[in-house]
Amino acid sequence: MRLLMVRHGDPDYEKDSLTEKGWREAALLSERLLKTDITHIYVSPLGRAKDTASLTLKETGRTATECSWLREFAPSILRPDGEGRRTIVWDWLPQDWLAEPDFLCCDRWADHEVMLGGEVRQEYDRVTGSFDALLAGHGYVREGNLYRAERANRDTLVFFCHFGVECVLLSHLMNLSPMILWHHSCAAPSSVTTVYTEERRQGTAVFRVSSFGDVSHLYAAGEEPAFAARFCETYDCAGERHD
Repeated sequence: MRLLMVRHGDPDYEKDSLTEKGWREAALLSERLLKTDITHIYVSPLGRAKDTASLTLKETGRTATECSWLREFAPSILRPDGEGRRTIVWDWLPQDWLAEPDFLCCDRWADHEVMLGGEVRQEYDRVTGSFDALLAGHGYVREGNLYRAERANRDTLVFFCHFGVECVLLSHLMNLSPMILWHHSCAAPSSVTTVYTEERRQGTAVFRVSSFGDVSHLYAAGEEPAFAARFCETYDCAGERHD
């Protein structure tokens, strides 16, 4: 089975939709996905993801299943340096969270008092539990850190969602702390992450990422990827986000 995790196009967060650039990205993405033999499409309930999916759905004549758990992963934490400021978990300063080795551990990252205060583990478990239920419906049942291939298949599932929740899903499939993906990776708007099952022994499957945050559909059309989700490349970049 193949999973395609698609981040929405360049966002207009105030309107929960897409910018003009985001609509161009969504159109180029739809041209790419038209060439894919898609079995099922799932979409976040948020406007920017639904708008991104809408062009693909129109071009293919398909419908999507809306999943509440695909909305952006948004439990807030009280950032230690923020003097009472609450923020999303991947906006935490690296020099703060990297000072705590437990954040790199897949079984201890959520035990820090900051995470406990934001009930991050509860939301993580809710999202990944819903994800596993969906995968089970497609023939792959989670058992420990692996999946039992009850009905092995070559279906292609597409998920129109968001960067933060994409990292949650990938961390679950790869048995990693999501902090590693939230802070050390960045999937640009309209990017496609491809994950395949591998069944090296009959009945036992793992999920393996073959490409992360691919935006080749943008480069092929001369469309520069959007900066959204990134921070400044160098501190003197006045026009780029610092904090």
